[in-house]
Amino acid sequence: MPDLILLRHAKSDWKAAYGTDRDRPLNKRGIRSARAVGEFVARYGLVPELVLASPAVRTRTTAELAAEAGGWTSCIEVVPGLYGADYGEVIQLVREVTEVERLMVVGHEPTMSGVLEYLTGHRIRVTTATLAYMRSGYGSWSDLACGTARLELLVRPRLLLD
Repeated sequence: MPDLILLRHAKSDWKAAYGTDRDRPLNKRGIRSARAVGEFVARYGLVPELVLASPAVRTRTTAELAAEAGGWTSCIEVVPGLYGADYGEVIQLVREVTEVERLMVVGHEPTMSGVLEYLTGHRIRVTTATLAYMRSGYGSWSDLACGTARLELLVRPRLLLD
């Protein structure tokens, strides 16, 4: 049965010089948090086979730093439709995944909280660099439906940083 990991992008730098919202980078705390989450994922054997990331700089960078820090060899695929997507669009995207047992989606709020609530029934605000690991009650991604996953782990970066 497939497992889904949601990861909200790490803390961004609102004071940095950037063009559009998509171009906003991570701040120093965000960089540390992304690395800490990546190491955590590796340490506990939760490395995804595939990572789908929004094209925003802060989400791509979060995914790349996490993978680098954790030594993951996961394919990171930038999916333009994840930027500005609502939870239903993310669910539909995940339903289309094939031949992957553990998938990570790196995205934005309020979408990550919406996906988590839809799949588990838990209303939890997904703060920056928070990781939500869900075990499924479905046989394949195409069977993904409301209430079909169990939240196994919710990790906020503050728990991982010194």
